[in-house]
Amino acid sequence: MFPIGVNTWVWVSPLTDEDLGRLAPKVAAWGFDTIELPVERIGDWDPAQAAELLGNLGLKASVVLVMPPGRELVGADAGTVIATQDYLRGCVDAAVAVGSPVIGGPAYASVGRTWRMSDEERKTCYAELRENLAPVGAYAAERGVTVAVEPLNRYETSLINTVEQAVEAVGGIPGVGLALDVYHMNIEERDPAAAVRRAGDLVAHVQVCANDRGAPGADHLDWPALADALRAVDYRGPLCIESFTAHNRTIATAASIWRPLADTQDALATTGLAFLRTL
Repeated sequence: MFPIGVNTWVWVSPLTDEDLGRLAPKVAAWGFDTIELPVERIGDWDPAQAAELLGNLGLKASVVLVMPPGRELVGADAGTVIATQDYLRGCVDAAVAVGSPVIGGPAYASVGRTWRMSDEERKTCYAELRENLAPVGAYAAERGVTVAVEPLNRYETSLINTVEQAVEAVGGIPGVGLALDVYHMNIEERDPAAAVRRAGDLVAHVQVCANDRGAPGADHLDWPALADALRAVDYRGPLCIESFTAHNRTIATAASIWRPLADTQDALATTGLAFLRTL
């Protein structure tokens, strides 16, 4: 049985110590195994305090990184790249503190940044990404953490949209794997289960939701096929529900959430949990 997690973005953004103190006990009481903690800015929440809280509740943690405008590992000046690398190392440090085996997210370019590329220009970008991501991967590997790079859909990036592109871009970098999000895979992969198998042992983290960002299971996705594919590649990590609230203007705009996706955000989490347990 897969461990099941939920991202605090279902309720709030950015995450604070006060938010986590309120949400973590509910998440534990509902029966989740993992709580996913976004690091929008280093210092938004205290990793040591979070570790103590989650330990007392019997919750595991996963950490996700965030790439707003100004965080770039390709096509940017040296100062921006260095600042982004420093931010990613800070995410690794937070992951170590809370016991997360990964930091997951689009660790290559800011979300929403798109540009046209020829095949040669894409290869050049991937080479630049490998050069700039490798030191972060090494830093993570030394601390037992994997940088899980997430392909995003075509409307959020033009750099890495598919598993095939992700493997080409970052495959083989020590300390670096893949984070797969079924929301993006539903848009970009012709066969999501086959894409999971293509990723193979690079799969380091998995995020789940319905095709409309609602509760997993209330949709058209072939969940049994996805679960079978994850077992086939021996994925042992959690399935973390990632969705967003329409009631927070900043995150709703960033994630294009223009309507409620469940009766309540609590219901989105709990119905998703109940469905995922059936897998």
